[in-house]
Amino acid sequence: MAPRIPPRKRWGFGVRLGFLCLIAALSLGATRDPDSRFNDLGHRLMCTCGCGQVLLECNHVGCQTSEQMRRELRASIQRGDSNDQVLNWFVTKYGIGVLAAPAHKGLGRIAWLMPYTALLAGMALTVLVVRQWRSRSRTAPVARAAAARPAELESFRRRVHEETEL
Repeated sequence: MAPRIPPRKRWGFGVRLGFLCLIAALSLGATRDPDSRFNDLGHRLMCTCGCGQVLLECNHVGCQTSEQMRRELRASIQRGDSNDQVLNWFVTKYGIGVLAAPAHKGLGRIAWLMPYTALLAGMALTVLVVRQWRSRSRTAPVARAAAARPAELESFRRRVHEETEL
């Protein structure tokens, strides 16, 4: 008689409980404290005083613009606005230049793709130019030699011989 293969065990209570605990831990980690949100959003925004620095990195002594923008950012986080709402409010008030990086949607996607596109186009152009130079250098001496007449070649040989004699 062949040995009996036990039926496949279903997930036990402990596995299900562990899975639920993992989901609960991940969902608790998703609600971040306001300081980390402030830090994250503050590094996504630019100071509009003209320094060209990230909002939280603006190092102008007594910069009124960055102080006001930081207060506005803190107030919107305390109101409970989502990250998208905060960023959209800043774009509405200060313009698209307030974003440290373009959005990954709409025309902002072009800004993300353009450097890679330019790099690939430059590499392709370089390959084409190098191939053109190579093909030109291979055919040029042959074309010049074929264009010369036998009489001209003989006169060149005679002249080289005369000039190189001592």
